[in-house]
Formats: sequence, structure tokens, C-alpha cells
Amino acid sequence: MSAISAPALLAAPSRSTFALLVERLIEFALLLAAISSIAITAGIVFVLVSESIPFFRTVSIFEFLTARYWTPLFDPPRYGILPLLAGTAMTTAIALLVAMPVGTIIAIWLSEFATPRTREIVKPILEMLSAVPTVVFGYFAVLSVTPLLKLIFPDLPAFNMLSAGLIMGVMIVPYVSSLSEDAMRAVPMILREGSYAMGAGKLTTAVSVVFPAALSGVGAAYTLAVARAVGETMIVAIAAGQEPKLTFNPLESAATITAFIVQVSQGDLPHDGIGYQSIFAAGLTLFIMTLAFNLVGNWLRRRYRQVY
Repeated sequence: MSAISAPALLAAPSRSTFALLVERLIEFALLLAAISSIAITAGIVFVLVSESIPFFRTVSIFEFLTARYWTPLFDPPRYGILPLLAGTAMTTAIALLVAMPVGTIIAIWLSEFATPRTREIVKPILEMLSAVPTVVFGYFAVLSVTPLLKLIFPDLPAFNMLSAGLIMGVMIVPYVSSLSEDAMRAVPMILREGSYAMGAGKLTTAVSVVFPAALSGVGAAYTLAVARAVGETMIVAIAAGQEPKLTFNPLESAATITAFIVQVSQGDLPHDGIGYQSIFAAGLTLFIMTLAFNLVGNWLRRRYRQVY
């Protein structure tokens, strides 16, 4: 057995110390990244709450949640968030009616029917939709979709919730299809083979076995799509209109929470005025809505999570 040289004995501790130092630096960098994300979120919440407090000192929360008119920049000002909530809910509902079925069908096809080569080509192309600037989608809705819809609804105004919601639905299809397809592909092959052994066909297996088994991931995809649609700004600001109106008719124009924030942010309002503070109250409402959707998504993911 050969003896170990003295230089090797001296070099080993130094290499071990260097590797330990690198490991500690990586751990610190990861911890710093985690703390940064938490700090940024906390900073956003602090700004929204601190700027909203002066607003709610002037406007009661009851009036804010129940009044039917939102005209903070007119005289007399009214501060009912219901018209903005109605516009946001209507455009989001239209978008989900498009994105959920279309995205789910695409996900099932990519996961269970498409060949690997076809999947490698189609999936990146589909995901490119999420890289298109939303302002392009907005002008496409106004200049292309609305004129087509006027062939069916002649009295359709130039700005309406229907065209905005349809284009939003197209925009969020990749969120539903990509995440749902990943969840379905994570389902073990043994479940598919068991279904085939029982005499089920490919479509029956996909719909009755794979989809329920991937329901946790699919629910997370739906939740992300809802949060993305609720927070969309440019499409609704351009195509849906900027007139706060309490209506659930998709053929009319209406303003959403994000569209109002864009509208007010473009003006020259004093920072200590209630008109300027109203955008933080609206932003806080939007933040709470998004948080609620995320909490529901986390509950659904835990509730229907499958362990294989």
C-alpha cells in the first residue's frame, strides 16, 4: 500500500474548506433570494395599505363595497367599487369560458395523443402567445375582433367587454394548456396501462383516468389563469372601455379595476388628494382578490393532491 505524500495531505483540507465555503455562499444566496421575494411582497402590501388608510378615513368601507357608482374624479365624487368589480368579473368570466375548455382540450391532446416530435414543436409555439405584448392583443381586439363581432351584433359599441374577454381568453390559453399538460404527463403510466387492461380506449383513459389524477395540477393552472385574467391591464384598458358602469351585459363597455388605475395614473392629480388615493384602494381590492384566488388554488391542490 503506497504512502500518501505530504503535499496531498496538506491540499485535501484546503479543498474541503473551499468547497464548504462555496456551499455556504450558495446557501446564503438562496436565502437572500427567498427573503427578497418576501420583502418585496411585504413592501407592496405596506404601500397599498398605508396609502389606502387616508382614503378609508374619508370614505366608509360600507359605501366603498356597496355603492353603485364610481366617479372619484367628478363632482360630486362617488366611491362605490361595484362597477369596477362587475367589469373585472365579466371580462374574467368571458376569458375563462374561452381559456379553460380550449386549454384543457389542448393539454389532453398534447399529453395523450400527440407524438413526442409534434409535442416538442407545438408546445413552444403555443407558449409564444404568452410572450406577445398585451398592448398588441388590445389593439387586435379593437381593430379586428370587434368588427367581426359587429357582423353578429350590429349595435355593438367600439369598446365592449366581449371582445376584450375573448382576446384575454386567447392570451391565457398557454397558462392553462402548458401547466395542465405538465400535470397530466406526471401521472404514472401504470394508471394508463391499468385502464387499457380494463378495455378502456385512449380517450376514455385520458378523460376518466388521467385528467382526474392530474386534477391538483390542473386546478393550479386554472387558478393561475384566473389570477392572470383578473390582473390584466392593457387589453381591458384599450378594448373594454374606461367608463365605470354596473352592468353584466358583455355587449356593453365598462371599466375594470386595472383600467381605472391606468386612467388615473396618467393624470396630474395631487398625491395627497382622495382621487389619487382611490387608486390604492382599488389596488388593494385587486390584491385581496388575487390573494383569495391563490389561497383557493392552494387548498384545491392540497385537497386533490395524488401521491403515487
